[in-house]
Amino acid sequence: MSSNLFKATVNEYLEDLPKAVQLKLYEAPATCLAIYRLLSSMAKFYIMSMIFTEKPVSMKDLTKWCKPLAKKLEFDALKRLESLHLIEFDSKGTHLRLNTIFRTNFRDCLTGSQDPNAFGSVSTTADPNKVDLAFLDSFASQKWESILHFMVGTEGTKPPSKSVLSLLKLGGLMEQHEEDGTLNITNTGFQFLLQDVNAQIWTLLLQYLNLTQELNMDAVDVLNFIFILGSLELGNSYSVSNLSETQVSMLADLKDYGLVYQKSDTSSRFYPTRLATTLTSDSAALKTPSMAVEQALDETETSLASSTQTKESIIIETNFKMYAYTNSPLEIAILNLFVHMKTRFSNMICGQITRESIRNALYNGITADQIIKFLETHAHPQMRALAKERLDKKVEFDASHNINTAGGAPQSKTDGAISQHRLEVLPPNVVDQIKLWQLELDRIQTFDGYLFKDFANQQEYDMLSNYAAEIGVLIWADKVKKKFFVTKDGMTQVAEFANRKLR
Repeated sequence: MSSNLFKATVNEYLEDLPKAVQLKLYEAPATCLAIYRLLSSMAKFYIMSMIFTEKPVSMKDLTKWCKPLAKKLEFDALKRLESLHLIEFDSKGTHLRLNTIFRTNFRDCLTGSQDPNAFGSVSTTADPNKVDLAFLDSFASQKWESILHFMVGTEGTKPPSKSVLSLLKLGGLMEQHEEDGTLNITNTGFQFLLQDVNAQIWTLLLQYLNLTQELNMDAVDVLNFIFILGSLELGNSYSVSNLSETQVSMLADLKDYGLVYQKSDTSSRFYPTRLATTLTSDSAALKTPSMAVEQALDETETSLASSTQTKESIIIETNFKMYAYTNSPLEIAILNLFVHMKTRFSNMICGQITRESIRNALYNGITADQIIKFLETHAHPQMRALAKERLDKKVEFDASHNINTAGGAPQSKTDGAISQHRLEVLPPNVVDQIKLWQLELDRIQTFDGYLFKDFANQQEYDMLSNYAAEIGVLIWADKVKKKFFVTKDGMTQVAEFANRKLR
Protein backbone atom coordinates (compact mmCIF):
# COMPACT_ATOMS: atom_id res chain seq x y z
CA MET A 1 0.00 0.00 0.00
CA SER A 2 1.64 3.17 -1.17
CA SER A 3 1.47 6.65 0.31
CA ASN A 4 -1.08 7.55 -2.37
CA LEU A 5 -3.32 4.73 -1.18
CA PHE A 6 -3.24 5.72 2.48
CA LYS A 7 -4.03 9.31 1.47
CA ALA A 8 -7.01 8.10 -0.55
CA THR A 9 -8.21 6.05 2.43
CA VAL A 10 -8.06 9.03 4.80
CA ASN A 11 -9.76 11.26 2.23
CA GLU A 12 -12.57 8.73 1.81
CA TYR A 13 -13.16 8.80 5.56
CA LEU A 14 -13.27 12.61 5.53
CA GLU A 15 -15.65 12.64 2.55
CA ASP A 16 -18.13 10.43 4.40
CA LEU A 17 -18.35 12.87 7.32
CA PRO A 18 -21.44 15.10 7.51
CA LYS A 19 -20.99 18.57 6.04
CA ALA A 20 -21.44 20.20 9.46
CA VAL A 21 -18.54 18.13 10.85
CA GLN A 22 -16.34 18.96 7.87
CA LEU A 23 -16.97 22.68 8.25
CA LYS A 24 -16.16 22.46 11.96
CA LEU A 25 -12.87 20.75 11.11
CA TYR A 26 -11.90 23.60 8.79
CA GLU A 27 -11.96 26.01 11.73
CA ALA A 28 -8.57 24.59 12.78
CA PRO A 29 -5.58 25.84 10.70
CA ALA A 30 -3.55 22.68 11.41
CA THR A 31 -6.39 20.54 10.05
CA CYS A 32 -6.63 22.71 6.93
CA LEU A 33 -2.91 22.24 6.30
CA ALA A 34 -3.11 18.48 6.89
CA ILE A 35 -6.07 18.03 4.53
CA TYR A 36 -4.28 20.11 1.89
CA ARG A 37 -1.26 17.80 2.16
CA LEU A 38 -3.47 14.75 1.60
CA LEU A 39 -4.90 16.07 -1.67
CA SER A 40 -3.66 15.34 -5.20
CA SER A 41 -1.37 17.78 -7.01
CA MET A 42 -4.23 18.89 -9.26
CA ALA A 43 -6.52 19.58 -6.28
CA LYS A 44 -3.72 21.52 -4.57
CA PHE A 45 -3.29 23.61 -7.71
CA TYR A 46 -6.98 24.53 -7.74
CA ILE A 47 -6.90 25.52 -4.06
CA MET A 48 -3.82 27.70 -4.46
CA SER A 49 -5.41 29.35 -7.50
CA MET A 50 -8.42 30.44 -5.43
CA ILE A 51 -6.94 30.93 -1.96
CA PHE A 52 -6.34 34.68 -2.28
CA THR A 53 -9.48 35.64 -4.17
CA GLU A 54 -13.11 35.69 -3.13
CA LYS A 55 -14.44 35.98 -6.67
CA PRO A 56 -15.95 32.82 -8.17
CA VAL A 57 -13.99 31.06 -10.92
CA SER A 58 -15.64 30.06 -14.18
CA MET A 59 -15.69 26.34 -14.99
CA LYS A 60 -14.68 27.25 -18.55
CA ASP A 61 -11.54 28.96 -17.26
CA LEU A 62 -10.85 26.04 -14.95
CA THR A 63 -11.05 23.58 -17.84
CA LYS A 64 -8.57 25.66 -19.87
CA TRP A 65 -5.94 25.08 -17.18
CA CYS A 66 -5.86 21.37 -18.04
CA LYS A 67 -4.65 19.68 -21.17
CA PRO A 68 -7.12 17.28 -22.83
CA LEU A 69 -5.09 14.31 -21.59
CA ALA A 70 -5.60 15.46 -17.99
CA LYS A 71 -9.39 15.24 -18.04
CA LYS A 72 -9.43 12.34 -15.59
CA LEU A 73 -7.14 14.19 -13.15
CA GLU A 74 -9.40 17.23 -13.40
CA PHE A 75 -12.52 15.13 -12.79
CA ASP A 76 -11.01 13.30 -9.79
CA ALA A 77 -9.69 16.53 -8.23
CA LEU A 78 -13.00 18.42 -8.53
CA LYS A 79 -14.98 15.43 -7.32
CA ARG A 80 -12.79 15.11 -4.21
CA LEU A 81 -12.89 18.83 -3.46
CA GLU A 82 -16.67 18.85 -3.82
CA SER A 83 -17.08 15.77 -1.57
CA LEU A 84 -14.99 17.49 1.09
CA HIS A 85 -17.05 20.68 0.60
CA LEU A 86 -13.85 22.59 -0.06
CA ILE A 87 -15.43 24.15 -3.15
CA GLU A 88 -18.94 25.50 -3.67
CA PHE A 89 -20.77 25.76 -7.02
CA ASP A 90 -23.32 28.41 -7.87
CA SER A 91 -26.93 27.50 -8.66
CA LYS A 92 -26.20 27.10 -12.39
CA GLY A 93 -23.04 25.03 -11.84
CA THR A 94 -21.00 27.32 -14.08
CA HIS A 95 -18.85 28.99 -11.39
CA LEU A 96 -17.22 27.81 -8.19
CA ARG A 97 -15.37 29.30 -5.25
CA LEU A 98 -13.33 28.05 -2.30
CA ASN A 99 -15.14 27.28 0.94
CA THR A 100 -15.08 30.50 3.01
CA ILE A 101 -14.14 28.88 6.32
CA PHE A 102 -11.36 26.80 4.77
CA ARG A 103 -10.04 29.74 2.72
CA THR A 104 -9.81 32.03 5.74
CA ASN A 105 -8.05 29.58 8.06
CA PHE A 106 -5.76 28.05 5.45
CA ARG A 107 -4.76 31.54 4.26
CA ASP A 108 -3.94 32.49 7.86
CA CYS A 109 -1.91 29.29 8.09
CA LEU A 110 0.09 30.17 4.95
CA THR A 111 0.72 33.76 6.01
CA GLY A 112 1.52 32.95 9.65
CA SER A 113 -1.52 34.83 10.96
CA GLN A 114 -3.03 31.87 12.81
CA ASP A 115 -3.37 31.58 16.57
CA PRO A 116 0.06 31.02 18.23
CA ASN A 117 -1.13 27.69 19.69
CA ALA A 118 -2.76 26.43 16.48
CA PHE A 119 0.12 24.03 15.92
CA GLY A 120 0.67 23.03 19.53
CA SER A 121 2.28 24.87 22.39
CA VAL A 122 6.00 24.20 22.77
CA SER A 123 7.03 23.77 26.41
CA THR A 124 9.01 26.81 27.52
CA THR A 125 10.40 25.34 30.74
CA ALA A 126 13.44 23.10 30.76
CA ASP A 127 12.72 19.38 30.94
CA PRO A 128 14.93 17.61 33.51
CA ASN A 129 14.08 14.31 31.78
CA LYS A 130 14.59 15.53 28.20
CA VAL A 131 14.87 12.76 25.62
CA ASP A 132 16.72 12.78 22.29
CA LEU A 133 15.73 11.60 18.81
CA ALA A 134 17.44 8.24 19.23
CA PHE A 135 15.34 7.52 22.30
CA LEU A 136 12.11 8.58 20.57
CA ASP A 137 12.88 6.42 17.54
CA SER A 138 13.71 3.44 19.75
CA PHE A 139 10.53 3.95 21.79
CA ALA A 140 8.31 4.21 18.70
CA SER A 141 9.97 1.19 17.07
CA GLN A 142 9.57 -0.94 20.20
CA LYS A 143 5.89 -0.03 20.62
CA TRP A 144 4.95 -0.52 16.99
CA GLU A 145 6.96 -3.69 16.39
CA SER A 146 5.43 -5.28 19.51
CA ILE A 147 2.02 -4.92 17.81
CA LEU A 148 3.31 -6.53 14.60
CA HIS A 149 5.06 -9.33 16.52
CA PHE A 150 1.82 -10.07 18.37
CA MET A 151 -0.07 -10.24 15.06
CA VAL A 152 2.32 -12.77 13.48
CA GLY A 153 2.45 -14.80 16.69
CA THR A 154 6.11 -14.35 17.60
CA GLU A 155 6.90 -16.43 20.68
CA GLY A 156 7.44 -14.51 23.90
CA THR A 157 5.63 -11.39 22.69
CA LYS A 158 3.49 -9.73 25.35
CA PRO A 159 -0.04 -8.83 24.28
CA PRO A 160 -0.49 -5.10 23.59
CA SER A 161 -2.86 -2.90 25.59
CA LYS A 162 -6.64 -3.45 25.59
CA SER A 163 -7.00 -0.35 23.42
CA VAL A 164 -4.76 -1.85 20.72
CA LEU A 165 -6.44 -5.26 20.93
CA SER A 166 -9.87 -3.71 20.45
CA LEU A 167 -8.67 -1.86 17.34
CA LEU A 168 -7.12 -5.01 15.87
CA LYS A 169 -10.43 -6.83 16.30
CA LEU A 170 -12.57 -3.91 15.15
CA GLY A 171 -10.49 -3.48 12.00
CA GLY A 172 -10.77 -7.17 11.17
CA LEU A 173 -7.00 -7.61 11.43
CA MET A 174 -7.36 -10.33 14.07
CA GLU A 175 -10.27 -12.50 15.13
CA GLN A 176 -10.99 -14.37 18.33
CA HIS A 177 -11.04 -18.16 18.21
CA GLU A 178 -14.37 -19.50 19.44
CA GLU A 179 -12.96 -22.47 21.38
CA ASP A 180 -9.95 -21.15 23.29
CA GLY A 181 -10.51 -17.38 22.89
CA THR A 182 -7.08 -16.75 21.35
CA LEU A 183 -6.62 -14.05 18.73
CA ASN A 184 -5.51 -15.13 15.26
CA ILE A 185 -4.46 -13.01 12.30
CA THR A 186 -6.97 -12.68 9.44
CA ASN A 187 -6.58 -12.28 5.67
CA THR A 188 -6.92 -8.53 6.14
CA GLY A 189 -4.20 -8.73 8.79
CA PHE A 190 -1.80 -10.37 6.33
CA GLN A 191 -2.31 -7.47 3.94
CA PHE A 192 -1.83 -5.04 6.82
CA LEU A 193 1.63 -6.46 7.55
CA LEU A 194 2.86 -5.60 4.07
CA GLN A 195 1.48 -2.07 4.00
CA ASP A 196 3.40 1.18 4.18
CA VAL A 197 3.97 2.47 7.71
CA ASN A 198 1.66 5.47 7.30
CA ALA A 199 -1.07 3.22 5.95
CA GLN A 200 -0.70 0.91 8.96
CA ILE A 201 -0.92 3.80 11.41
CA TRP A 202 -3.94 5.29 9.68
CA THR A 203 -5.66 1.90 9.56
CA LEU A 204 -5.66 1.82 13.37
CA LEU A 205 -6.41 5.53 13.75
CA LEU A 206 -9.48 5.30 11.51
CA GLN A 207 -10.75 2.44 13.64
CA TYR A 208 -10.03 4.58 16.70
CA LEU A 209 -12.15 7.35 15.16
CA ASN A 210 -14.98 4.86 14.68
CA LEU A 211 -14.93 4.24 18.43
CA THR A 212 -15.21 7.90 19.43
CA GLN A 213 -18.97 7.76 19.99
CA GLU A 214 -18.70 4.69 22.23
CA LEU A 215 -15.93 6.42 24.19
CA ASN A 216 -17.99 9.65 24.46
CA MET A 217 -15.27 11.58 22.64
CA ASP A 218 -15.72 14.51 20.27
CA ALA A 219 -14.77 13.25 16.77
CA VAL A 220 -13.74 16.74 15.65
CA ASP A 221 -11.47 17.12 18.68
CA VAL A 222 -9.90 13.73 17.97
CA LEU A 223 -9.30 14.46 14.29
CA ASN A 224 -7.89 17.91 14.97
CA PHE A 225 -5.39 16.50 17.46
CA ILE A 226 -4.29 13.77 15.02
CA PHE A 227 -3.74 16.39 12.32
CA ILE A 228 -1.89 18.66 14.76
CA LEU A 229 0.49 15.79 15.56
CA GLY A 230 1.38 15.57 11.87
CA SER A 231 2.52 19.22 11.96
CA LEU A 232 4.63 19.10 15.13
CA GLU A 233 8.43 19.20 15.13
CA LEU A 234 10.26 16.01 16.01
CA GLY A 235 12.39 16.39 19.15
CA ASN A 236 10.39 19.21 20.76
CA SER A 237 8.25 18.74 23.86
CA TYR A 238 4.74 20.21 23.86
CA SER A 239 2.59 21.38 26.75
CA VAL A 240 -0.48 19.42 27.79
CA SER A 241 -2.15 22.46 29.38
CA ASN A 242 -3.55 23.78 26.06
CA LEU A 243 -5.14 20.46 25.08
CA SER A 244 -8.84 19.75 25.49
CA GLU A 245 -10.08 17.07 27.88
CA THR A 246 -10.64 14.71 24.95
CA GLN A 247 -7.14 15.28 23.61
CA VAL A 248 -5.55 14.70 27.02
CA SER A 249 -7.37 11.38 27.32
CA MET A 250 -6.02 10.41 23.87
CA LEU A 251 -2.39 10.65 24.97
CA ALA A 252 -2.45 7.31 26.79
CA ASP A 253 -3.81 5.52 23.70
CA LEU A 254 -1.40 7.27 21.34
CA LYS A 255 1.45 6.28 23.62
CA ASP A 256 0.40 2.63 23.23
CA TYR A 257 0.69 3.00 19.44
CA GLY A 258 4.11 4.66 19.70
CA LEU A 259 2.93 8.02 18.34
CA VAL A 260 3.79 10.06 21.42
CA TYR A 261 6.07 9.66 24.42
CA GLN A 262 4.99 10.84 27.85
CA LYS A 263 7.02 10.03 30.94
CA SER A 264 3.86 9.44 33.00
CA ASP A 265 0.12 9.92 32.59
CA THR A 266 0.30 13.02 34.79
CA SER A 267 3.27 14.60 33.00
CA SER A 268 2.75 18.20 31.85
CA ARG A 269 4.47 17.62 28.50
CA PHE A 270 4.64 15.09 25.69
CA TYR A 271 6.95 14.36 22.75
CA PRO A 272 5.68 13.40 19.27
CA THR A 273 7.61 10.52 17.67
CA ARG A 274 8.51 10.02 14.03
CA LEU A 275 5.34 7.94 13.60
CA ALA A 276 3.28 11.03 14.47
CA THR A 277 5.19 13.73 12.59
CA THR A 278 4.96 11.78 9.30
CA LEU A 279 1.21 11.13 9.49
CA THR A 280 0.33 13.51 6.64
CA SER A 281 3.59 13.50 4.71
CA ASP A 282 5.31 11.24 2.18
CA SER A 283 8.36 10.86 4.42
CA ALA A 284 9.19 7.35 5.55
CA ALA A 285 8.81 6.62 9.22
CA LEU A 286 10.15 3.44 10.82
CA LYS A 287 12.24 1.07 8.73
CA THR A 288 10.97 -2.37 9.71
CA PRO A 289 10.59 -5.36 7.37
CA SER A 290 6.83 -5.14 7.07
CA MET A 291 6.97 -1.43 6.26
CA ALA A 292 9.34 -1.57 3.28
CA VAL A 293 7.29 -3.54 0.76
CA GLU A 294 6.20 -0.56 -1.32
CA GLN A 295 9.23 1.68 -0.78
CA ALA A 296 12.89 0.91 -1.44
CA LEU A 297 15.26 1.86 1.32
CA ASP A 298 16.96 5.22 0.85
CA GLU A 299 20.34 5.00 2.54
CA THR A 300 20.67 8.78 2.70
CA GLU A 301 17.47 9.28 4.70
CA THR A 302 17.51 9.81 8.41
CA SER A 303 16.47 6.51 9.90
CA LEU A 304 16.23 4.74 13.18
CA ALA A 305 19.09 3.25 15.11
CA SER A 306 20.91 0.43 13.33
CA SER A 307 19.19 -2.16 15.52
CA THR A 308 15.83 -1.34 13.93
CA GLN A 309 16.89 -0.98 10.30
CA THR A 310 16.03 -3.61 7.71
CA LYS A 311 19.10 -5.37 6.32
CA GLU A 312 19.28 -6.24 2.64
CA SER A 313 19.91 -9.93 3.11
CA ILE A 314 17.82 -12.06 0.72
CA ILE A 315 19.27 -14.13 -2.11
CA ILE A 316 16.98 -15.69 -4.73
CA GLU A 317 18.29 -18.28 -7.18
CA THR A 318 16.86 -19.17 -10.60
CA ASN A 319 15.70 -22.52 -9.14
CA PHE A 320 13.41 -20.56 -6.72
CA LYS A 321 15.57 -21.30 -3.67
CA MET A 322 15.78 -18.47 -1.14
CA TYR A 323 18.46 -17.69 1.43
CA ALA A 324 17.89 -14.90 3.97
CA TYR A 325 20.66 -13.74 6.30
CA THR A 326 18.55 -12.65 9.24
CA ASN A 327 17.67 -13.59 12.82
CA SER A 328 14.74 -11.19 13.10
CA PRO A 329 11.60 -13.12 14.18
CA LEU A 330 9.42 -10.50 12.50
CA GLU A 331 11.22 -10.70 9.16
CA ILE A 332 11.16 -14.51 9.28
CA ALA A 333 7.44 -14.48 10.08
CA ILE A 334 6.75 -12.20 7.10
CA LEU A 335 8.84 -14.34 4.73
CA ASN A 336 6.88 -17.34 5.95
CA LEU A 337 3.76 -15.74 4.43
CA PHE A 338 4.93 -16.57 0.89
CA VAL A 339 7.99 -18.84 1.22
CA HIS A 340 8.08 -22.53 2.15
CA MET A 341 10.65 -22.63 4.97
CA LYS A 342 13.03 -25.62 5.09
CA THR A 343 16.04 -24.92 7.30
CA ARG A 344 16.86 -22.38 9.98
CA PHE A 345 20.30 -21.53 11.34
CA SER A 346 21.39 -18.97 13.93
CA ASN A 347 21.78 -16.18 11.38
CA MET A 348 20.24 -17.59 8.19
CA ILE A 349 17.12 -19.33 6.91
CA CYS A 350 16.65 -21.39 3.75
CA GLY A 351 13.42 -21.80 1.90
CA GLN A 352 11.75 -22.39 -1.44
CA ILE A 353 9.30 -20.24 -3.38
CA THR A 354 6.65 -22.68 -4.59
CA ARG A 355 3.32 -22.48 -6.37
CA GLU A 356 1.62 -23.52 -3.15
CA SER A 357 3.38 -20.93 -0.97
CA ILE A 358 2.58 -18.11 -3.42
CA ARG A 359 -1.05 -19.23 -3.79
CA ASN A 360 -1.44 -19.25 0.00
CA ALA A 361 -0.20 -15.66 0.07
CA LEU A 362 -2.52 -14.70 -2.77
CA TYR A 363 -5.48 -16.26 -0.97
CA ASN A 364 -4.59 -14.12 2.05
CA GLY A 365 -4.84 -10.95 -0.04
CA ILE A 366 -1.12 -10.40 -0.70
CA THR A 367 -0.43 -9.45 -4.33
CA ALA A 368 2.34 -10.65 -6.62
CA ASP A 369 3.66 -7.09 -6.94
CA GLN A 370 3.92 -6.80 -3.14
CA ILE A 371 5.93 -10.03 -2.94
CA ILE A 372 8.24 -9.00 -5.79
CA LYS A 373 8.76 -5.52 -4.33
CA PHE A 374 9.54 -6.98 -0.91
CA LEU A 375 12.15 -9.36 -2.36
CA GLU A 376 13.70 -6.58 -4.48
CA THR A 377 13.84 -4.20 -1.52
CA HIS A 378 15.62 -6.77 0.67
CA ALA A 379 17.84 -8.27 -2.02
CA HIS A 380 21.46 -8.91 -1.03
CA PRO A 381 23.95 -6.25 -2.24
CA GLN A 382 25.72 -8.90 -4.32
CA MET A 383 22.51 -9.47 -6.29
CA ARG A 384 22.25 -5.75 -6.97
CA ALA A 385 25.87 -5.61 -8.09
CA LEU A 386 25.38 -8.52 -10.51
CA ALA A 387 22.17 -6.93 -11.84
CA LYS A 388 24.02 -3.64 -12.45
CA GLU A 389 26.81 -5.49 -14.23
CA ARG A 390 24.33 -7.27 -16.52
CA LEU A 391 22.54 -4.01 -17.27
CA ASP A 392 25.78 -2.25 -18.20
CA LYS A 393 26.68 -5.07 -20.59
CA LYS A 394 23.27 -4.87 -22.28
CA VAL A 395 23.59 -1.11 -22.67
CA GLU A 396 27.10 -1.39 -24.13
CA PHE A 397 25.98 -4.10 -26.54
CA ASP A 398 22.99 -2.07 -27.75
CA ALA A 399 25.12 1.05 -28.13
CA SER A 400 27.76 -0.78 -30.19
CA HIS A 401 25.04 -2.48 -32.24
CA ASN A 402 23.48 0.90 -33.06
CA ILE A 403 26.85 2.24 -34.16
CA ASN A 404 27.49 -0.73 -36.45
CA THR A 405 24.05 -0.62 -38.08
CA ALA A 406 23.51 3.14 -38.26
CA GLY A 407 27.05 4.46 -38.35
CA GLY A 408 26.20 7.09 -35.75
CA ALA A 409 28.01 8.37 -32.71
CA PRO A 410 27.93 6.15 -29.58
CA GLN A 411 25.22 6.92 -27.04
CA SER A 412 25.85 7.61 -23.38
CA LYS A 413 24.71 5.07 -20.83
CA THR A 414 22.38 7.68 -19.45
CA ASP A 415 20.36 8.25 -22.63
CA GLY A 416 18.30 6.17 -25.08
CA ALA A 417 19.96 2.77 -24.67
CA ILE A 418 19.53 2.48 -20.92
CA SER A 419 15.88 3.50 -21.09
CA GLN A 420 15.18 0.26 -22.99
CA HIS A 421 16.28 -1.86 -20.03
CA ARG A 422 15.39 -2.21 -16.39
CA LEU A 423 17.59 -3.18 -13.49
CA GLU A 424 16.55 -6.81 -12.87
CA VAL A 425 17.61 -7.54 -9.31
CA LEU A 426 15.61 -10.78 -9.11
CA PRO A 427 15.90 -13.62 -11.67
CA PRO A 428 13.42 -12.79 -14.46
CA ASN A 429 12.01 -16.33 -14.50
CA VAL A 430 11.14 -16.04 -10.79
CA VAL A 431 9.40 -12.69 -11.27
CA ASP A 432 7.44 -13.92 -14.29
CA GLN A 433 6.40 -17.13 -12.56
CA ILE A 434 5.09 -15.33 -9.47
CA LYS A 435 2.98 -13.11 -11.74
CA LEU A 436 1.74 -16.15 -13.69
CA TRP A 437 0.68 -17.86 -10.45
CA GLN A 438 -1.40 -14.79 -9.66
CA LEU A 439 -2.93 -14.77 -13.14
CA GLU A 440 -4.16 -18.31 -12.49
CA LEU A 441 -6.45 -16.84 -9.83
CA ASP A 442 -7.34 -13.66 -11.73
CA ARG A 443 -8.83 -15.11 -14.91
CA ILE A 444 -12.15 -13.37 -14.35
CA GLN A 445 -12.50 -9.81 -13.13
CA THR A 446 -15.74 -8.12 -12.10
CA PHE A 447 -16.53 -4.41 -12.11
CA ASP A 448 -19.43 -2.48 -10.59
CA GLY A 449 -20.78 0.14 -12.96
CA TYR A 450 -23.45 1.15 -15.47
CA LEU A 451 -24.23 0.19 -19.08
CA PHE A 452 -25.15 2.94 -21.57
CA LYS A 453 -27.18 1.84 -24.61
CA ASP A 454 -30.11 2.77 -26.93
CA PHE A 455 -28.43 5.84 -28.44
CA ALA A 456 -30.32 7.88 -31.02
CA ASN A 457 -27.43 7.80 -33.50
CA GLN A 458 -23.75 6.99 -33.92
CA GLN A 459 -22.70 10.59 -33.30
CA GLU A 460 -24.37 10.61 -29.89
CA TYR A 461 -22.68 7.32 -28.97
CA ASP A 462 -19.24 8.52 -30.11
CA MET A 463 -19.53 11.79 -28.18
CA LEU A 464 -20.40 10.15 -24.85
CA SER A 465 -18.09 7.14 -25.14
CA ASN A 466 -15.16 9.39 -26.09
CA TYR A 467 -15.88 11.62 -23.09
CA ALA A 468 -15.99 8.57 -20.78
CA ALA A 469 -12.62 7.47 -22.16
CA GLU A 470 -11.14 10.97 -21.68
CA ILE A 471 -12.01 11.09 -17.98
CA GLY A 472 -10.84 7.49 -17.47
CA VAL A 473 -14.13 5.86 -16.46
CA LEU A 474 -14.72 3.73 -19.59
CA ILE A 475 -14.30 -0.03 -18.96
CA TRP A 476 -15.79 -1.60 -22.10
CA ALA A 477 -17.27 -0.36 -25.38
CA ASP A 478 -18.83 -1.90 -28.49
CA LYS A 479 -19.03 0.61 -31.35
CA VAL A 480 -21.09 -1.69 -33.59
CA LYS A 481 -23.81 -2.34 -31.00
CA LYS A 482 -23.49 1.23 -29.66
CA LYS A 483 -23.04 0.21 -26.03
CA PHE A 484 -20.44 1.11 -23.44
CA PHE A 485 -19.86 0.38 -19.74
CA VAL A 486 -18.51 2.89 -17.20
CA THR A 487 -17.40 2.68 -13.58
CA LYS A 488 -19.81 3.27 -10.74
CA ASP A 489 -18.21 6.62 -9.91
CA GLY A 490 -18.09 7.76 -13.53
CA MET A 491 -21.79 7.29 -14.24
CA THR A 492 -22.81 10.64 -12.71
CA GLN A 493 -20.17 12.56 -14.65
CA VAL A 494 -21.15 10.99 -18.00
CA ALA A 495 -24.86 11.53 -17.29
CA GLU A 496 -24.31 15.20 -16.43
CA PHE A 497 -22.24 15.66 -19.60
CA ALA A 498 -25.02 14.04 -21.65
CA ASN A 499 -27.64 16.34 -20.11
CA ARG A 500 -25.57 19.41 -20.95
CA LYS A 501 -24.81 18.41 -24.52
CA LEU A 502 -28.15 16.79 -25.47
CA ARG A 503 -30.50 19.10 -23.59
